[in-house]
Amino acid sequence: MLYYLFDYLRTNYDLIGAGVFQYITFRASLAFICSILLSTIYGKRMINYLRKKQIGESVRDLGLEGQTQKSGTPTMGGLIIIFATLIPVLLFAKIDNIYIVILLITTLWMGAIGFLDDYIKVFKKDKDGLKGKFKVLGQVGLGIIVGGMLFFNPNVTMKEKLPADQIQLVTESGVPKIFGKEVKAIKTTLPFMKNNELDYSVVTNLLGDTPGKWGWLIFIPIVIFIVTAVSNGANLTDGIDGLAAGTSVIIVLTLGVFAWVSGNIIFANYLDVMYIPNSGEMVVFISAFSGGLVGFLWYNTYPAQVFMGDTGSLTIGAIIAVVAVATRKELLIPVLAGIFFVENFSVVLQVGYFKYTRKKYGVGKRIFKMAPLHHHYQKLGYHESKIAARFIIIGLLLAVVTVVTLKLR
Repeated sequence: MLYYLFDYLRTNYDLIGAGVFQYITFRASLAFICSILLSTIYGKRMINYLRKKQIGESVRDLGLEGQTQKSGTPTMGGLIIIFATLIPVLLFAKIDNIYIVILLITTLWMGAIGFLDDYIKVFKKDKDGLKGKFKVLGQVGLGIIVGGMLFFNPNVTMKEKLPADQIQLVTESGVPKIFGKEVKAIKTTLPFMKNNELDYSVVTNLLGDTPGKWGWLIFIPIVIFIVTAVSNGANLTDGIDGLAAGTSVIIVLTLGVFAWVSGNIIFANYLDVMYIPNSGEMVVFISAFSGGLVGFLWYNTYPAQVFMGDTGSLTIGAIIAVVAVATRKELLIPVLAGIFFVENFSVVLQVGYFKYTRKKYGVGKRIFKMAPLHHHYQKLGYHESKIAARFIIIGLLLAVVTVVTLKLR
């Protein structure tokens, strides 16, 4: 809203300084500051309110050290992250930007599903919460909405580089026109490859769909899979104090770098990155979201004063997935969100191996002492704060590797 206000004052009254709101970096900085203040100052009040209303976590005894002491810790802390994100975004972002609209829908949609799950656990005293099939149905629904908007909305475009023999000088200063017209495409970035673009519509083209109008049959299922996988991965990672929030901050900030580069024609050209018009506005949302995560982490580090619950973890994973898809960097997720990937995969391996050995030998065997992976290390005797710190360090290294892929081709 403030963007439109100052744009109006600049246009109609030539207000000195109002033009600074045209800069994404300025608005992103304000969004981060506003978000971190909201999440730390008002987050404490929300924690006290949750404690007063006895909205606490019911912890199962899994034989982990210090686990039973966490029983009664306020949960639904994901609301802190959501509110600390939404308010700065509404204040500083261009609300009519298609990418901001998609991210707002993602936040509210998955936040509502996570809230419903926590509500059933806390108030209905059902430890299982919302049934898994309804969670998956919500994730699939979000994937359909996001995939449909990215595929069909005319404002979601990209610009391809022109061949060297087609580059023409278009300004008196001799600046070369290196990008062609905006086009609709469902291409994505291939990491570590010199010819680093993959066109999803190549599948339908092989079937005779030359215009690519049926490309959504490939693109939307891919978005559904990514949203479901990453949101579940974030949910599984949220098992010890500070782990999910700490690793998520690193992932989100890295995606913010990609969003800024992809939306800036100069750096997109220099780094040979896919140029996506209007995508730079996501940096404002990402900055607000990062501030909310950092503010929440202030109260979630060991010993946690609040848990994010599914309200937070499902929302975090969905936002990460949507930003990755929107910036056409979804194939980097196994590297960038490697912690989520490993946590998710450890559960799949554990369950799959247990069922296989039970069927073959009559007795189920386990690969890990406990899954997800962070609980395995707890069973080995590592303190949860050490596990969280080391996972965050690994997440930071993975983020550096991911950024390096911009030039390693």
